[in-house]
Order: sequence, then C-alpha cells, then structure tokens
Amino acid sequence: MQARFVKQCSTAPGRGASRAMGVLTAGEKGYPMSKTTIFWATAAVLLAALSCSPGRQSPVGFRLPENGDIGRGRAAFMELGCHECHKVVGENFPAPTADPPVPVALGGTVHEIRTDGYLVTSMINPSHKLAGYPKDQVATEGKSRMPDETEAMTVRQLVDLVAYLQSRYKVVPAPHMYP
Repeated sequence: MQARFVKQCSTAPGRGASRAMGVLTAGEKGYPMSKTTIFWATAAVLLAALSCSPGRQSPVGFRLPENGDIGRGRAAFMELGCHECHKVVGENFPAPTADPPVPVALGGTVHEIRTDGYLVTSMINPSHKLAGYPKDQVATEGKSRMPDETEAMTVRQLVDLVAYLQSRYKVVPAPHMYP
C-alpha cells in the first residue's frame, strides 16, 4: 500500500484524474515525504497525544456538584473562621485578626479564571502552591499558615464555599503588553 497525499493548488493539465486533483504518491517530485518520514511523524503525534493524557493530579474531569449555595458558602466562610485571615473584596466581614496579617485577599478582578479545582486545592491542601507573596507572610517552615480544615469542613461546606468564592471573582482580559 502506497501512502498518498494531496498537493494544494495543483492543476497540471493533460495528466490523469488523480494528477489533475493534485494527488502525489510518497517520494514523487514535489512532495519529498518518505514512508520512514510518515512513520516517524505518526509516531511523534501518537507519543505527544499519549503524554498529554491526564494523570492522577490532573484537573481534567474534576467537577463539583452545580448546587453550591452562595449564601451557605458565605456563612461557612464565617463559621470556619476564614475571615480571621482573609479579606473578601466587596464584603463587610470583621477585619482579619491574623498576626502577622495574611496578604491573600479573595475575590475581585483577576486575569485568569479561578477554577473549582484550584479553589478546592487551595482549601484542602494550601501548601500545594503557596501564594505569590513573601514566604514569611504566607508560610511557616515552608508550609502554609492556613490551618487544616479537612477534619472540620463538610463536603457540603466545601461545595458551598467554592460557589461563594466563585461569585466574588470577576475575570477580565489581561491588558495587551505589545502594540
């Protein structure tokens, strides 16, 4: 079986039907692709596709129930004491009391979507990726200052907290840096 390729814009008069349509077989003049080249190109594409498959830590396929309640999430934010460290843009919670203050404000205008997976990971495994602030303000001995709430927080509270926090963010396109 010979590999066949379509050559764009080929309309050579006086040739067979396949030639008039611009079809070339591998190795013909005008299309220097050999069977070996085709093999390796196909192998590279397959390898790339396989290496992109989601692993255990991938957010692909992660979904929270869509019934998160913003009001209950706001209440959970207070009940769990999140307001003691975090400000929420546009909210009138009591002022944070953490010492030293935690500079991580939640909500407001952002240039990237805060995915549900990002927010969940930030709550249940806050040391996974520390916020981009001076480490002494967000971490102690390399670990997040945020307490482990996985024993105190219910799944319902987690779903509602994510719904609440999502409602506090507004995504806007990043300004163009180039003319």
